[in-house]
Amino acid sequence: MSALTVSPVIKLTINGETQEVAATTVFDLIEELGLHPKGTIVERNLEIVDVATYRETVLANGDVLELVRFVGGG
Repeated sequence: MSALTVSPVIKLTINGETQEVAATTVFDLIEELGLHPKGTIVERNLEIVDVATYRETVLANGDVLELVRFVGGG
């Protein structure tokens, strides 16, 4: 009998909307949402997260995040 692997789900508020995600770090969240880390600024609980720490910044149930993407054009 094989055991099923279930990803833990946490609830976050992302840009004003409650979402359930499997991500455990800011980097994982950006990937889960299909965004590019270099073009995304993240505010977590009213503090800007340094892009250099996205992989180490652990998300917690109830975190409030604002994600802003840079879009080029002319």
